[in-house]
Amino acid sequence: MPKKKPAKHSGDDDITAPASPQIGSSIDTWWWLTHKGTTTSFICISLFALLIRSAVSMYPYSGAGTPPKFGDFEAQRHWMELTTNLPIIDWYRNGTNNDLTYWGLDYPPLTAYQSYIHGILLRMFNPESVALLSSRGHESYLGKLLMRWTVLSSDALIFFPAALFFVLVYHRNRTRSSKSEVAWHIAMILLNPCLILIDHGHFQYNCISLGLTVGAIAAVLCGSEVLTCVLFSLALSHKQMSAYFAPAFFSHLLGKSLRRKNPILSVVKLGIAVIVTFGIVWWPYLQSLDDFLMVLSRLAPFERGIYEDYVANFWCTTSILIKWKKLFTTPSLKSISLAATVLASFPSMVQQILSPSNEGFLYGLLNSSMAFYLFSFQVHEKSILMPFLSATLLALKLPDHFSHLTYYALFSMFPLLCRDKLLIPYLTLSFLFTIIHHSPGNHHSIEKTKASFFSFTNFPGYVFLLRTHFFISVVLHVLYLTIQPPQKYPFLFDALIMILCFSYFVMFALYTNYTQWTLSSHSRSSDKEKKHI
Repeated sequence: MPKKKPAKHSGDDDITAPASPQIGSSIDTWWWLTHKGTTTSFICISLFALLIRSAVSMYPYSGAGTPPKFGDFEAQRHWMELTTNLPIIDWYRNGTNNDLTYWGLDYPPLTAYQSYIHGILLRMFNPESVALLSSRGHESYLGKLLMRWTVLSSDALIFFPAALFFVLVYHRNRTRSSKSEVAWHIAMILLNPCLILIDHGHFQYNCISLGLTVGAIAAVLCGSEVLTCVLFSLALSHKQMSAYFAPAFFSHLLGKSLRRKNPILSVVKLGIAVIVTFGIVWWPYLQSLDDFLMVLSRLAPFERGIYEDYVANFWCTTSILIKWKKLFTTPSLKSISLAATVLASFPSMVQQILSPSNEGFLYGLLNSSMAFYLFSFQVHEKSILMPFLSATLLALKLPDHFSHLTYYALFSMFPLLCRDKLLIPYLTLSFLFTIIHHSPGNHHSIEKTKASFFSFTNFPGYVFLLRTHFFISVVLHVLYLTIQPPQKYPFLFDALIMILCFSYFVMFALYTNYTQWTLSSHSRSSDKEKKHI
């Protein structure tokens, strides 16, 4: 038989992977990696993203120069101090050398192991920065430089490869993807302004848990379900907030397993992968029930209450009218918030159990994480990173809504970033995102399907409402920076920002939940058309 000639590509031609019977084949992946333009785009954007991260890291961090407890920077440094000086069994235990009231470890063991590795690095080059007890509040130039480097290297070693893995799988599965679309999507993921400001400005290591989550998502898209379970179990073992995505992973994998010839065997196989992964990571604390419960108690600080700062979720926003903390006890609020979170996640889960699909799974991640952000117990401003990450993965499906979500996600963290003196990075990254998002290309045209007829833009007055929201947000920016609030209401502007962002998040969640459900009807319609043909 005559050989088929390879398709020619030039300029901004469509990138269409060669036919492959196995989606996850190494040949197909190698084709993507070596195809002209794809690798170059990723490398160039990655270098630029690292440069932006380095620039942001030159600004202050959480709690800089504010004793006695400083902030998140000191918390991360203190964990390095603890893990490099104490036995592993004492990392979560209150004691003479580990006062849990002073930034005690409150993340799962994988975070502790990460702190140990980074602590070894600091001890090699700057021993006094992790000296037991005497290093509290350490803020030397070298110490800060090394701490910033640990975040930058974690991003480059975990989040960036995971983003590449996702982009390769996602665009390989699409019918047609132009090079400009691929490059734009890479930029949206790697230049995530919320993640950059929190990790490299405020100072945290969300890039690790989010990188593991993105890797698990990519594994789902290429059909590697065991790898999915391993990577997502690692994400959960690094930060408990990864549970925001758990309903989507659970429902999608369950829905696919139920369609197998032997569903029980499929579920057992995945269950073993989860148990083994958790068992390895948690092994030092599985030697006794007391040790295990000790760690678990550190991961759920219910004593802090259902909310703390002015976060744009349901409980904090409605507390203006309903005094939840006065009306209900903490145990009651735990049950109420759990019920509300499950109910908000339930429609998305049901859709994936009944009709699992890759696109539905991505929407499920967005909807479940937004449900957790809006209704779960003890949510922080930084938790918006979870639904926003999901939105970046779907950026090509909802570019206009993604632009609005980015703006309000950033705005919801505005008071926090102002307290950290990160106003200039906040404004710069907002401007940079706007330029990149509106860069020339065909990524602005939403993929039209029979399920996409619904949009808020179809409702009379929506555009006016959106513009009014934007105008009010601009005014609040100015007021927050220039005027002192009334003494009687010192957090007036924080509350107004919270209400504004919450109202948009609710509209966005309604839209994405509806869109996910319409995917099922569109899929059934497509199947009927194929059968008819």
